[in-house]
Amino acid sequence: MDYPDVCLFFRKSRPGSNFSIEASFDTMLKVFKAEMGYTPTVVQAPTYSNRVWPRIQITLAAARAQREINHLTGDIHFAILGFPKRGSILTVHDCGFMRRRNPLSRYFLWLFWLKLPVAHAQVVTAISEATKAELIHFTGCDPAKIRVIPTIIKTHFTPQPKPFPDQKPRILHIGTAPNKNLLRHIEALAGIDCTLHIIGKISAEVQSHLQHSAIDYHNEWDLTDAQVQAAYHDCDLLLFASTLEGFGMPILEAQTVGRPVVTSNLSSMAEVAGDSACLVDPYSVESIRAGVLRVMEDAAYREQLLAAGFKNILRFRPEAVARAYGEVYGEVKSEK
Repeated sequence: MDYPDVCLFFRKSRPGSNFSIEASFDTMLKVFKAEMGYTPTVVQAPTYSNRVWPRIQITLAAARAQREINHLTGDIHFAILGFPKRGSILTVHDCGFMRRRNPLSRYFLWLFWLKLPVAHAQVVTAISEATKAELIHFTGCDPAKIRVIPTIIKTHFTPQPKPFPDQKPRILHIGTAPNKNLLRHIEALAGIDCTLHIIGKISAEVQSHLQHSAIDYHNEWDLTDAQVQAAYHDCDLLLFASTLEGFGMPILEAQTVGRPVVTSNLSSMAEVAGDSACLVDPYSVESIRAGVLRVMEDAAYREQLLAAGFKNILRFRPEAVARAYGEVYGEVKSEK
């Protein structure tokens, strides 16, 4: 078989930063070789994406690295302009940067991270239908140009059965950015006998709300992958009623470990979870509280969520996602 010659072009990784897309492809490289008979060439950007000159250097490096098919991942979308249009693939994680308040910065990002890169790519992949909708909204791109291919679950997450406690369950909350909805979560949990485990450095405002609500809590940040995994093992329930996500990986991580999930009924979260999580209105404290109490108090419902969760994660296994990218590579090769 005539296999495609693929270049995977990554941003330069920063110590301590989250590079979930690149980690996903690192895992899938083994699948490409085992199931499809070829291994894409991986090239990392020579410098960090800071200011104009380093970004020019990154784009020039992309031009030098080009192969038959060129696939750009991560948040250096502008670098795809170094590849020829034919045979180029752009993966977009989310468009959260378009919510910046500075209009000049927002315009710069729109032009060089969305409008021009999306127009230049032969095919665009988005990790969720929510991201696809954002791309169409911000760029006017033909929907037929965009393929939705999810990211994968990290392979070191495995089932860790744990009986749900009769008293004081441990509720895990991941992230402290505004979209993570921590203040509403705190208000929703007030008066519920539980321990709230917050991963992410909390502000003085959040500390004040926690003290006012008299919630027993534990706070950690700058955790290693092993420590995050341990937090999933120790928890009894994941509360992830975020107001905005490009994907929502914690949903799948918790389901893989075998924990029930309460998450949002909007954005990509409902898409990722389907019927395998308790969906709530993230803007309603009452809805969040009702969802948490239902999972805590209804054992049959919890078991239903756990079973559905184990079924749901099959859609995000490395083999399934790698095959989807392999189909895109084959499609692009055939059209060259």
